[in-house]
Formats: sequence, structure tokens, C-alpha cells
Amino acid sequence: MSLTHKRGYTIPLIDLQYDHHKHFIVDKEQGQYLGHPTTVLLDDKKTIIAVYPKGHGRGTVVMKKSRDGGLTWSDRLPTPDNWDTSMETPTIYPIRSEKGIERLVMFSGGRFPVRMAVSEDLGESWSPLKPIGQYSGVVAMADLIRLKDGRHMAFFHGKSYRFVGAYPDQNKISPDYLKDHPQTARPGKEKIEDDSPGKIYKTVSEDGGLTWSDPEVACQHPEAGICEPGLVRSPDGEQLAMLLRENTRKLNSFVSFSNDEGENWSTPQELPAALTGDRHQACYAPDGRLFISFRDTTLESLTKGDWGGWVGTYEDIQQGREGQYRLRLKQNHKSWDCAYPAIEILDDGTIVTITYGHWEKKGSAPYIAGLRFKIEELDDMPKWVYQS
Repeated sequence: MSLTHKRGYTIPLIDLQYDHHKHFIVDKEQGQYLGHPTTVLLDDKKTIIAVYPKGHGRGTVVMKKSRDGGLTWSDRLPTPDNWDTSMETPTIYPIRSEKGIERLVMFSGGRFPVRMAVSEDLGESWSPLKPIGQYSGVVAMADLIRLKDGRHMAFFHGKSYRFVGAYPDQNKISPDYLKDHPQTARPGKEKIEDDSPGKIYKTVSEDGGLTWSDPEVACQHPEAGICEPGLVRSPDGEQLAMLLRENTRKLNSFVSFSNDEGENWSTPQELPAALTGDRHQACYAPDGRLFISFRDTTLESLTKGDWGGWVGTYEDIQQGREGQYRLRLKQNHKSWDCAYPAIEILDDGTIVTITYGHWEKKGSAPYIAGLRFKIEELDDMPKWVYQS
């Protein structure tokens, strides 16, 4: 398969690396890898809860809270004991009704069957992680969206296998035990579909996030390694766009569309290089423009491997246009190991985006950092043009 778009982009680049007043630190520990955060903004539009693992995509799940829109952060908060057994990137989401947030859910996938913890008091207390089905997935759930009928749909990627057999008591498993007994996490498996490089699964909750349906394939591609979906709803609410990482590293990122609330998805199409990255997360600014955050994996980019971003419109995505401009949010100093981003937007239009990375030279461990800015602040900033 060959590229349908250019390897590089022509829109301007804005560099926020040295705008130090926009940057803040969430958590940092000498010699300890901290990575892959996700966040949830509560209904007061001030309180942000962040979760992330002590390790690369696996390890004890840490939780912190900010009550002032990301300006300051609490100490690490108490969590259930079996959050120490997380084997994947945790993801946290609000389950919403017309009245606001009903509950919070946190997923952990990986070698286990996908597990979930629940909070009924806006994150003050949490249940232990418990399996939600006899299957596993990677970065589960990479995104979650509320449908028009009140149901919630979540997405992940993985291999074409369903795990079968009697799973052990998840509450009694320690990471050390799993290290010595790897078969514990995979008691058996059966092939349920033919393999392809890229396959995205969806699962639906009809009871406010308490239980989830067996996963079904949402979309797939015979050659591109699509994974880690990020969802954007169109401004008129009638369409969903799924932005997709491309993991063969030979193509740009992809996008798939649904016009029927996630029941059916179009064949994924390649995006312009300007929107190429890993783990897209998006929010709408008050003026209707989109800000999207990701790890920059563009085939030709001055900021490849850094924490990147994009500003444009939903119509740019629909029409395959490059958008308005690109961003370097923060420079990463170790290959591509950074930027599984989280984004929240406050009532005053302030965007709060948080991720992990190797933000210092000399081999220091990665830590959790973020930026706060308004999108209109970017318009008048200096811009550079990169011609591929």
C-alpha cells in the first residue's frame, strides 16, 4: 500500500516548548518511570482527576487530583490494593446522563481480561478492578463516547482472539506472581476471526457503564496497522470520526466515520501528515475549532517523537485538509517515548492537556507534565513553515 497523502505537512508550526508560564508538573519521582496519563473533568469544571501507571503502560495505578483546573495537584491519593496489578495503560471516563456525571469508570486491559473500577462519589472512593468479560485488549478503553440514546460506546484494539477458560481471582494476583507464572493471564485462547494488521473493537453499555457487551469489530484495514482510536463528534452531532494511529510506521494516520451512532463505520482512509500521530485526543474550543493532541509520528517532521498538537476544524478532517497549524507542545528527549495525552477544557475556554515524556536530558526518568492555554493565544504566536 502506498501513501495517498504527502509524508510531511505544509501548514505552519507553533513551538510552545519555551513558553514556560504555560507548563506545569503533575508528578515526578526520581528514578521512577511515570507514564500514560488520562484525566476526567468533573461537573464543577475545576476538578480534574488524573490516573497513570508507575511503569511503561503497566504497573501500579497512581491517582492525583487538581481542584483548580490543573494549576496545583494533590499528593498521590489512596487507591484499592489491586490497582497494583494493572497490566496496561489505565483509562478513566465520566459516565454521563442528562443531569451530569453519574459515575466514573477506570479500565485496565493488557494480558488480563479487561477490568474496570467504578466510583459512585466522583472519585472520592473506588471499587477494586474487576473483569468485565472474557476478552482482552490493548489500551482498553482507548476512548469512550456517550450516544444520543444515552448508551455509552467504548473502543480498543487487539488481536483476533477471545480468551477462554477459568480466570483466577484478580484480587489475589500480584505483579511478581504474574512475572513467574505468565500463563496465569492467558489460561487459553481461541481464534475467532482471521488476523489483520489493524482491527478496532467496540463494546456498549446500556446501564450507565456498569456492564459492557461482548466486543464487536467496528472497523479494520487489510494492510494498515490501525489502533488506539480517538473519537470526535461533528459540530452538528450527526457524525462520529475515529482518528487512528498507524502502527506499521509506513503510512500516515487514518480516519473512519460513522453516521449511525457507531453501528457502522466507513473503511478507514489515510489522513494528511499534519494529523499523523499516536493516541489522538480532541476537544472543541469555544470558537468551534478543534485542538487535537498526540505523539508526533509524522513520517517527515521537525518535531518527530515530540508531544505534538493540531488546530483546525472538523471539516478539515472530513475533507482531508491539513488544517490551520501544528504545535510542538513539549520536546521529548528519548525516541518516541512520550505523549499519551489527556485533554480537558474549562468554562473560560482554557485547555488543560497532560501527558508523560522524557522532558529532561541526561537520562532522567519520564514524568507527568502539562500545559494550560487558550486557543486564541496561539493565533498571534510566531510560526515556522516546514516544507517536506
